[in-house]
Amino acid sequence: MTADKTAKDIRNMRIRGALDIAIAAARAMRKELDGKSTAAVISNLKKSGKTLKAARPTAVSLPNAVDYVLYLAEKNKKLDAGEFTRTTSKDIQKFIDDQERALERIAEIGANLIDSNDTILTHCNSDTVVALFERARKEGKKFKVICTETRPRFQGHLTARALAKAKIPTTLVVDSAARLMMKEFKVDKVIVGGDTVLANGDLINKIGTSQIAVAARDLDIDFIAAVESIKFSPRSIEGEMAKIEYRDTKEVIKPGKIRGIKVLNPAFDITPAEMIDMLITEEGIIPPQGAYHLLREKFGWELSSF
Repeated sequence: MTADKTAKDIRNMRIRGALDIAIAAARAMRKELDGKSTAAVISNLKKSGKTLKAARPTAVSLPNAVDYVLYLAEKNKKLDAGEFTRTTSKDIQKFIDDQERALERIAEIGANLIDSNDTILTHCNSDTVVALFERARKEGKKFKVICTETRPRFQGHLTARALAKAKIPTTLVVDSAARLMMKEFKVDKVIVGGDTVLANGDLINKIGTSQIAVAARDLDIDFIAAVESIKFSPRSIEGEMAKIEYRDTKEVIKPGKIRGIKVLNPAFDITPAEMIDMLITEEGIIPPQGAYHLLREKFGWELSSF
């Protein structure tokens, strides 16, 4: 798939989920490796990267993936065109394989946090969280999941469908019922995914996540986020502000249906680090305050370019 087509699919949410976005971007750039000279290929990669980055301003996995591919290209730029293409293609594939293994590792670690008879609430749709639940189910643990529908795009329906297929007892509720369900069902844990983790440990995730975190803290329920390191924002170390994506208001209400009002459609919100009990990463379980150290360890190649 070309970079233009991939960017369009990311923008229109045909490709969704921070990890899937990162992998799709890397694959698209890998297809841009053909060219008569190494310089021409790198120029084309930069152009494609710019197009891809513009598709979703909030999911940091996208610029992280693009920047890493560009880093690989710069690293190999002294090679002739043929060797450059072969080496860089192999390097990009290793990056993709590492991301897929990261999901499997988080599922393995996170499944250990689930106990039989747990009731867990989740919000939105995260392939990482679904994989975690599937792993726990395969290990023979019996637990229940409460899944919010996640308006206005109803990504929670995707989660509910996946969990039903995995034979995990699942209850779908409207977003505004989350706190009541947490209390009535005596929820043991909240486990969500994440689009971006900032250097201070703050979590950017689907709109409504922060409200669920507040309710979890009020009810003394652990709030846990499962996030690959590709979702950590290296540029936040330098103080770059998080960008919250606002999507088309047509997702919320038909234009003109109610006259004389303003409609907003923020797609994400920020959950402060102090509301988060732990982050599950492929490197292990860390407190949100450990985000800075993980960033320094994993993104030294990018930080050195600042």
